Amino acid sequence: MELSGVTRPVVAPVRVDPSGASGPTRKVARGRRWRWTSKGLVVPAEVDGALLDQRVVEAAAVLPDDWGGVTGWAGLGWMGGRWFDGMPWGGGPGRPVVLAIGGNRAIRPQPSYAILTTEERLAPHDLITVDGVRLTTATRSVAFEMRYARSLREAVTTLDMACFNDLVSIDEVAAYAENLNGWTGIPQCREALALADENVWSPQESEMGLEWELDGGFPRPLHNQPLFDLDGRPLGTPDLLDPVNGVIGEYDGGLHLAGAQRARDLVREEGFRSHGLEYVVKVAADRRDPAAYLRRLRRSYERAAHIPSSRRRWTVEPPSGWRDTTTVAARRALDDYWRERLLAHRTA
Repeated sequence: MELSGVTRPVVAPVRVDPSGASGPTRKVARGRRWRWTSKGLVVPAEVDGALLDQRVVEAAAVLPDDWGGVTGWAGLGWMGGRWFDGMPWGGGPGRPVVLAIGGNRAIRPQPSYAILTTEERLAPHDLITVDGVRLTTATRSVAFEMRYARSLREAVTTLDMACFNDLVSIDEVAAYAENLNGWTGIPQCREALALADENVWSPQESEMGLEWELDGGFPRPLHNQPLFDLDGRPLGTPDLLDPVNGVIGEYDGGLHLAGAQRARDLVREEGFRSHGLEYVVKVAADRRDPAAYLRRLRRSYERAAHIPSSRRRWTVEPPSGWRDTTTVAARRALDDYWRERLLAHRTA
């Protein structure tokens, strides 16, 4: 694929040239000054091949000029998906970049260069060009990741994180999936659609919410739902909330253990409790074995059941003039000024 139109600070691979005119000769390319990115293509050795944008460009260079596109996590990352950096949600080795090539078998996977291909049916309307690189559309890339996810929960997290940057909405992916009868993994994709949420802020929150509902058996929580006191003043935005039973859930990663942040967390917790809300925290150690977190959650529900209604001085109803950001549609409707003010935490 011709990459001269790329508008980002990346280095496009060049083809090895026997004459040495347009690229290094094969002998020179084998030296320490060059790094092979795929069969026949190289970049200068100092170019960092671990960076997301560079990985995408190196893989896209394998595509023919007239067909195919980068798909899956890499395409979503190029589109601005903050959480799509090539690492599976549970950690592990970096994942290959996948090229959607339809039936074009002239392009072969190159696993030694972490480039794979998919020959699934590909239509012209499935392809777009973003900043000079040809990709599959966001809905197709998300559906691909969901269909081939290692588990149902990973598929849910994929959709949650694509919604985080408004790349897709749940309805858009559902409409796309309607036309994929018989495709590999489509039952998992459709099952995940029913469990996804458009306002999850991290993979850890997605995991926590699924454990809350599927393992704990409690009502599905709302994600990042703003709370207000009865005079309309903001109380905070908890990670998870059961608005019927008045139970809040927060995920505390390693950063929350630091002194200043921990102090802020304690003030936040006291504020919620003083308004009649129960509170449970999941910490990073609980990810290995969530049983302890689920026991704490169960006890929180038990305590919440004994809080009299007179103490519940909170509401999810926003005051007049409040700008909603809890859905993809609401966020897309914001103008540039309000997107900058309200959604800065979502940018990569």
